[in-house]
Parts: sequence; C-alpha cells; structure tokens
Amino acid sequence: MIHLNEKLRLSRELTVSEWINDPAELNRAACPLCHAMEVLDFHADSHRTYLQCPVCRMVFVPANEHLPIEEERFHYEQHENDPADPAYRRFLSRVFIPLVERLPTKAVGLDFGCGPGPTLSVMFAEAGFRVENYDPAFAPRASVWDADYDFITATEVVEHLHRPRFELDRLWNRLKPGGWLAIMTSPLPSPETFASWHYKTEPTHVMFYAEETFHWLADHWTAHYEQVAKTVFLFQRGATKSRGPSSAGERDRISR
Repeated sequence: MIHLNEKLRLSRELTVSEWINDPAELNRAACPLCHAMEVLDFHADSHRTYLQCPVCRMVFVPANEHLPIEEERFHYEQHENDPADPAYRRFLSRVFIPLVERLPTKAVGLDFGCGPGPTLSVMFAEAGFRVENYDPAFAPRASVWDADYDFITATEVVEHLHRPRFELDRLWNRLKPGGWLAIMTSPLPSPETFASWHYKTEPTHVMFYAEETFHWLADHWTAHYEQVAKTVFLFQRGATKSRGPSSAGERDRISR
C-alpha cells in the first residue's frame, strides 16, 4: 500500500512530466495550463517568483518553488470547513444557487476538492441532488473517475492545482453532454495591485487565472461560458461528448 504522502508526491512528479518529455528540463518554466514554452516574468517578492503565460495569461509559481507535500497538507488541515456553519454556507451559495437554477431534476454531481469538511454535497443533498466527494488528500476515491456527472464543482481549488491542464481536462471529460463545470476562485487583479493582493499570500496558492484564462478554457473545450459572480465561472458542455485528452489509461496511472 502506498502512503498518502507518497501518492501525492507521485502525483506531483506526473505534473511536469506529462508536458515536458526530457527529464533534464523538469525545472524549465513552461505554462502548466496551455503548455506554452515561452513565459514572462510577472512579479517577484521575498517569498516566491511569479511568471505569466503570454498565451492564456495565467500567472503561476514555478514548480520548484511549491511547498513540500507534507507542509502543503499541513496548511490544508488547518482549514475549518463546517457544514453547519451558516457563514460558510453563504460563501458556497455563490456557486450553489446559480447551479441549482440550471440543473435538471435529480442531477448527479461531483465536488472536486471537497476538503476535510465536505459541505456542498450536503447542501445539494438537501435540495434533492446527489453529489460524490473527491479530494486527493482527504477523500482520494479513485472510483469517482469511472462515472459521468451532470455537474462538477471546484470551489477554491483551481488555485492549488500543480497540473491544471491535466486536472481540468479530467474534470471536463467526466461531464455528461449539457453538464456544467463550476469554478470558484479569485481572478487575477491588475499588475498594479498584484503586489498587495492578499490571495497570493496563501503559500498553497500557485495558479492565478486571468479573465483571458477563462476564455482560453472555454475555447479549449468549445464550451458555453458564463461568469455569474466576481469569483464564479460556469462552463457548459455541448450536446455531444467526444473523447478528450484524459484517457482511461491516464486515470489509472494517476490513481495508483
């Protein structure tokens, strides 16, 4: 049996190797979303370096400056997400309400990155929807990748992803035709305000999505795209579903 931290370590190693073939170039900075090999300096402070992709406009922290796995997990364990907390429920309602307005009766969903205190699944269950929970640290259930869903939520998750292209494509490929992917994250501010932006001070936040980044994703997936709130972005799959880049073999490889 592989220990959880070892699984996470292996997962991180696959992050870069899937888009750089030469092991000698593992530390080379390339965009982890659109895979553009030429990136620009964006910002640097006493803690980290930030680069920006000129294609999809995402800003990211280079992989060699990410926290060690054990330290990253420690930060996640400090989160106090309580399904009974009214304030936390109000926070999640930014995603919950617009999704419920768009979902068919008895829709089935997946909460990706549910954390140590799954709450969206409780809220959806109260509204008559079944939701599976998945989190690579707290609910690493590989079986969730064997099903398709009417909707998938990723609330305050995508900024943590070390391999956003792989993970986001994997989520997209689990949507049924007409299904919705809901992303909640704070969008990238202007370069003038980035230095004082509180969101970048969280050491596990390593990916920052510009408005153009969400449009790039919509084009990449040929998706219907809506920004329904400042921090909430919805993508709807078309009426037909074609085979995407995340194959069953890749899912098996990452779940081992």
